[in-house]
Amino acid sequence: MKLKEINRTAIQAWSPAQHHPVYLATGTSAQQLDATFSTSASLEIFELDLAEHSLDMKSSGTFSSPHRYHKLVWGPHESDSEDFPMGVLIAGGENGNIILYDPSKIVSGSSEVVIDQSSKHTGPVRALDVNSFQTNLVASGANESEIYIWDLNSFNSPMTPGPKSQPLEDISCVAWNRQVQHILASASPSGRASVWDLRKNDLIIKVSDHSNRMHCSGLAWNPDVATQLVLASEDDRMPVIQMWDLRFATSPLKVLENHTRGVLAIAWSLADPELLLSCGKDNRILCWNPNTAEVLYELPTSTQWCFDIQWCPRNPAVLSAASFDGHISVYSIMGGSNDAVSSRQADQISTSFGNLDPFGTGQTLPPLQLPHSTAAKTSVTPLKKPPKWIRRPVGASFAFGGKLVSLDNSQPSQQQQQHVVRISQVVTETTFLERSNQLQATLSSGSFVEFCQTKISAAPNEFERTVWSFLKVNFESDSRGKYLELLGYKKEELAQKFDHNNFVVHSLSQAEEEAAKIEEPEEMEEPEEHGEELECFPVTLVNLLVDVDGLITQALLTGDFESAVDLCLHDDRMADSIILAIAGGPELLEKTQKKYFSKSQSKISKLISAVVMKDWRNILETCDLHSWRESLAAVMTYAKPDEFSSLCGLLGSRLDRAEDQALQTQACLCYICAGSLEKLVTSWAKEQDSHCPLSLQDLVEKVVILQQAVEKSKGSAASIVGPLLAQKMSQYASLLASQGSLDTALSYLPNTDQLTVQQLRDRLSKALGHHAMPPTGPVAPGQTRRPEVPAAVPGQGYTHNQHQLIPQQTPAPVAAPAQTHAAPQYYQQVLVQNGMINIQILYRPQNGWNDPPALNRGLKKKKVQGNFAPPAPITAPIMGEPPAQMNPCMQALQPGSQALYNPNHQQTMAPSQPLNPTTPMINVEGAPGAPIGDVIQPLQSIPTEKITKKPIPEEHLILKTTFEGLIQKCLAAAADPQTKRKLDDATKRLEFLYDKLRDQSLSPAIVGGLHNIAQSIESRAYTDGLGIHTHIVSSSNFSETSAFMPVLKVVLTQANKLGV
Repeated sequence: MKLKEINRTAIQAWSPAQHHPVYLATGTSAQQLDATFSTSASLEIFELDLAEHSLDMKSSGTFSSPHRYHKLVWGPHESDSEDFPMGVLIAGGENGNIILYDPSKIVSGSSEVVIDQSSKHTGPVRALDVNSFQTNLVASGANESEIYIWDLNSFNSPMTPGPKSQPLEDISCVAWNRQVQHILASASPSGRASVWDLRKNDLIIKVSDHSNRMHCSGLAWNPDVATQLVLASEDDRMPVIQMWDLRFATSPLKVLENHTRGVLAIAWSLADPELLLSCGKDNRILCWNPNTAEVLYELPTSTQWCFDIQWCPRNPAVLSAASFDGHISVYSIMGGSNDAVSSRQADQISTSFGNLDPFGTGQTLPPLQLPHSTAAKTSVTPLKKPPKWIRRPVGASFAFGGKLVSLDNSQPSQQQQQHVVRISQVVTETTFLERSNQLQATLSSGSFVEFCQTKISAAPNEFERTVWSFLKVNFESDSRGKYLELLGYKKEELAQKFDHNNFVVHSLSQAEEEAAKIEEPEEMEEPEEHGEELECFPVTLVNLLVDVDGLITQALLTGDFESAVDLCLHDDRMADSIILAIAGGPELLEKTQKKYFSKSQSKISKLISAVVMKDWRNILETCDLHSWRESLAAVMTYAKPDEFSSLCGLLGSRLDRAEDQALQTQACLCYICAGSLEKLVTSWAKEQDSHCPLSLQDLVEKVVILQQAVEKSKGSAASIVGPLLAQKMSQYASLLASQGSLDTALSYLPNTDQLTVQQLRDRLSKALGHHAMPPTGPVAPGQTRRPEVPAAVPGQGYTHNQHQLIPQQTPAPVAAPAQTHAAPQYYQQVLVQNGMINIQILYRPQNGWNDPPALNRGLKKKKVQGNFAPPAPITAPIMGEPPAQMNPCMQALQPGSQALYNPNHQQTMAPSQPLNPTTPMINVEGAPGAPIGDVIQPLQSIPTEKITKKPIPEEHLILKTTFEGLIQKCLAAAADPQTKRKLDDATKRLEFLYDKLRDQSLSPAIVGGLHNIAQSIESRAYTDGLGIHTHIVSSSNFSETSAFMPVLKVVLTQANKLGV
């Protein structure tokens, strides 16, 4: 996209990167004329102001010069003796002169702008470059192979890099190396480039194209790689850019071919080595990636050639191009819109035909009313790749599960052959994770009492210690009694406080004194004998007809207990009323108790009423909350099991609603006794910071322990999870997932229909590689069901436990000989061998494995006697197993082996055929375990779950894999049956080695030698393997190696013979 434009036919130079604001210096170009045919020359400095939307650049200073220029460079030179705040402008003139200007004085308008000049060159100076390491060194090139090195501090005595190159020719460009400060390169139109070493003051290498059609118009060093440079050809027959590496200077490293006519100038970006600019006679300005020879960007240009192009040192996205149509254009390679260019053209036309009087009528033309076009804005696409200066040198992003994805682009480009993205696990909450692991271990082991005791010991305050003590009680016997002890009511202490004997004596003495005062006259009138008691009733009745006692007597004599009780209550004779109510029946007793408690106003009357009437709900609803401890203790003692939880919850709810903060805190103890998880979480959320991981861990520990206690007491799962508990558990699971504990996080997710929980479960399942099963019932929109681990693949033929015992034991299919029955028989034996390792080792057949069965044995079958018992190792899996238990195993074996079995024998594997212990299929005449006739059929149905062999240690699995792989290769390459039998026998004999590896009974020297043999097998150096074999046999105990070393030698010999 074009940013600015200068109407000058001139060469250009940008201000150094250290200087701000950014300036662009222009000098009148030699051997060119503008449209006015002016012969004057000037040196101007323009300021780049990108905040101004106009295309015009503001001129900051002008100097009228008597010279025209071929080359202009701006160096950041700072002299010790003089002050050059804006550096030094170095110009190469058309008469062999080099002039130094002070740009700061040009900007300030001073007339003394020339610092120094020299006319040492013969011919025009077309090449200039400033050393980037020592800014006081400037290289120049002119005609007749003249190259000078100028020191700006002593300008009058230049040096040469070496003797002039022969034949003499013009120097079209010079360039300092960007990595090594004493290396200089020069190029001539003949197509040759020379590299000079200023320390040696000599030419070190010449680079030229063999076609002799390479006319060099540009030279540039790679900013990052010291040995690479590019050369541009202006010949229309060869419009290419060649990239050379001086380490391989016989031919170009790459050739950039996209220009259709000669290339006039090139510029390599110092900010991004993967950006190279070129302009040519085909009116195109291309931006290349020199490492891939790909065109990344093409600038929209005019129909004129651009003869000079340069990057802006300070703003790497900006470049300038000088063209033969008298314009210097400033572009951005970051894309944008060309509306400013179109607007400027319209403004120029409008101002040219302003409100004039073209016809001399004295009236100006009205303004032209043009319809507003709705054409789409023209935009310029940016680069195909982001440039290096906007690329992140480093980057990091957190992913789900606490994963940190990081990248590093700070390495040099030549080392970025492979971009590495690192994924690491970040754990920020180590204490939280340790406590979570401890909780998980407690849930796995079930040691809840020990966990609670640990929490009690480490409690930071008394309340926390009380909470964990309450939780611990749930897992102990007599939980209510332990609750009472925690509330401060211990039966032993109460027994010590009250001396029952003294209390009774004291009570009786008081009663006797009162009775003596009140009843003394009556005692004197009482008869001494019981027979005279009836004589007193008429007297007493007559005397008490008018008082309460008389009325009570009449009620009792008539059996009206209710009236008698009412009279006693009216006379405040409470004891008499209770005794009479007991005699009147339970209904009367209950009414009497209610009336008694309604009249009683003592401090403990409510407690006595609740104990007698069992109305604890009323007590808990009306009691003073400061006596919550006593109320909870009463509920512990008297509440029925079915109402205990609700009563504790009722008291907790009242405490929760209290205004006193201390009472609100105690509510959680009631909720623990009630086993109410949701209310416990609600109470905790009021007091604690839910955003602190450790605080959340405290809650989860209490909730999980209480949940286990509820399940233990009820014998079933806890109640449905409430919304707040589900939210906290989901928050806890998210925190665990952020620390990388995905499995643990998944286990804590509650079974709820909340959308956030379902989404988190889905993310965890996918992160763990689980595949969610399709919903089996109606599911709410946006929700998923709990994923399940996929079942084992049927083709494997192993259950989970079997896979742990014998991994990877299904043999690869091998090419079978062209026989009708022998090949399926062989494959059946391989399957049986791998599935039943114990049996094959204990009962190795004496005849050959592939020998055809003898016909007389197949026909001759003896009846099995009733008292016949087969050998012990084979009896348990075959004879002692009921058919119903063998069938599932046979079904498990059949899918993984159906491709290996002969169809004629598949019917023997059907699960519906039970095995009879007295069946004549067992051939008792041949050797035990020999593959004769249909003796294989019982072996194939032996359940593999009974295998008790330990797995081979991981470090030795390579031995089994290597040896079995070699045997399979030999079997595939062997043609004669005898060799196949040897290899089959070797497979069985090597089981002795695998058993010793499982038991780790081999000496380290033998194991090390076996690993050396395996390495020689992998490198197919079988001769070396045989040498190692000989060394092991000669230096070890014969009893250790006799079972497997001979057959291992057979395998190595056959492998060497077959050349596998």
